[in-house]
Amino acid sequence: MKMRIAMLGAVALLAAACQREVGKLAEFSGHLFVFNYRLSKANYVVTLRTTAPLPEGGVAIARFENPRGGDMLVSEAKLFPKMEKIVLESPDLQCVREGRSYAVKIDLADAQGKIVQQLETKVLATIDQSILPANSIVVGPAYDMNPKVFKAGGVVDLSPVQDCPA
Repeated sequence: MKMRIAMLGAVALLAAACQREVGKLAEFSGHLFVFNYRLSKANYVVTLRTTAPLPEGGVAIARFENPRGGDMLVSEAKLFPKMEKIVLESPDLQCVREGRSYAVKIDLADAQGKIVQQLETKVLATIDQSILPANSIVVGPAYDMNPKVFKAGGVVDLSPVQDCPA
């Protein structure tokens, strides 16, 4: 009888140890800035690895610090129970500064909009956006040279976005 009670106690301890942290549906697996020179744009890209089934009809809402200043930039992604990875990308950015960290806040919500998990991180810019021209160097589906950059007379304007806050 004592052996049976001891085994049941061991099984109960093992089961408790295997349970996931309550409320933890996902964790950060990566975050960085992506600079696309051809299209002259920069974006945050944040990835989350799921640690539990996500709520059916739920949504991930990401709020990214705006390097130009002002309101946070918002992006959303639908959630599905069997997702293994959530990828969130910001709208196009201006004025990203090398060496500066920018805040990212993510809410995971269920189908009714109730927040079930909140995550926060900072993304360090390792490149300054001033390396990108203000205008895309190509336009259209055939990647034609942009006339705003490649002007008549062989003039090429690769100047960066102006009026960025210090």
